[in-house]
Amino acid sequence: MEEVLKKAEVLVEALPYIQRFNRKIMVVKYGGSAMLDDDLKRSVIQDVTLLKLVGFKPIIVHGGGKEISTWVKKTGMTPEFVNGLRVTDEATMEIAEMVLNRVNKSLVQMVQELGVRAVGISGKDGGLLKVEKKLSDGKDIGFVGEVTDVDPKVLYDLLERDFLPIVCPIGLDKDYQTYNINADDAACAIAKALNAGKLAFLTDIEGVYKDPENRKSLISELSVAEAGELIGNGVIGGGMLPKLNNCIDAIDNGVSRVHILDGRIPHCLLLEFFTNRGIGTAIIGDTEERYYHD
Repeated sequence: MEEVLKKAEVLVEALPYIQRFNRKIMVVKYGGSAMLDDDLKRSVIQDVTLLKLVGFKPIIVHGGGKEISTWVKKTGMTPEFVNGLRVTDEATMEIAEMVLNRVNKSLVQMVQELGVRAVGISGKDGGLLKVEKKLSDGKDIGFVGEVTDVDPKVLYDLLERDFLPIVCPIGLDKDYQTYNINADDAACAIAKALNAGKLAFLTDIEGVYKDPENRKSLISELSVAEAGELIGNGVIGGGMLPKLNNCIDAIDNGVSRVHILDGRIPHCLLLEFFTNRGIGTAIIGDTEERYYHD
């Protein structure tokens, strides 16, 4: 009986969060180790499917960088990166699009196996993602795109018809040339265009720390001003810096809350969204009500 009551307490704890974000759009950027482990992949898809079934409107934006690198190596080429961005020549672009579409359809299949209708698209479809060439410190790194415009009509249409959209980060420039897009950037751009209630980044770290050397210093909730201070003080660096800048940009452009989560933890989305304490870091606007008071 005690075990049954605990299950009931969990459901009651989730109720206010379900009420607050019911019918709200949620963009989930799916990447990192959670894409490589079959059990973790199944956990993420179960979470997103549950979000859909309890009344949220989730959209998955996925990466596939590690799998792209694997296939680049199989063709005899060596993956090359500049400031964390993949150098993408014509041959690499062809491989990237092939791999991302393959990943996309595998995710569609997993969602539909759980009884939810999903549609996989790329940023090319319906003119969803328009881009221009992205330079890295002034260096041309090939077919890497910076999102300049989002036309969300195709996503609104899919959501209206009760589909779960799954987006791979490929876009077109004004001359209809194909470009690879950083998945974090694509997710952020889509969340802003849709005024999403939540944007969640699945990563390979637990969240944002006050002290990167102290794993007990994880910050559960962080305002935009506090995030700016951490960046200004040099606390944030490496791959977390562009991610946190994306979070701030999303909040400044109408997204209600942004979450940085450890995708290596099974059911991390449910634990963050539906429990009082959560397990990652939530970034909120400076005037937003905080959830955590302890």
